[in-house]
Amino acid sequence: MKNFLWPLALATMLTGCATAVSPINGGFYTNVKAPMLVTDNPDKPTKIGRASVRTILGVYAVGDASIEAAAKNAGITRIHHVDYQSENILGVVADFTVIVYGN
Repeated sequence: MKNFLWPLALATMLTGCATAVSPINGGFYTNVKAPMLVTDNPDKPTKIGRASVRTILGVYAVGDASIEAAAKNAGITRIHHVDYQSENILGVVADFTVIVYGN
């Protein structure tokens, strides 16, 4: 019985370790897009910038998912609105992406 419990305990501890911000999470897979911010910029957005961060098993996270980085990546100086996308695969790998729309 003990030989069966160790792998089960290990799998339980590792599942869900890698998380990303999301209003809803699936048990095996999550891919959610949602709004984050709206400004009073009346101009129709012509540029889209992205910035991401990734974590593996929740042990470390790499990247810069700031609004500033996303805007800079696309040369946006006037932000229209900001969305985000959150993806989580089996709690092993999670990505969080900020998407900035503007001019």
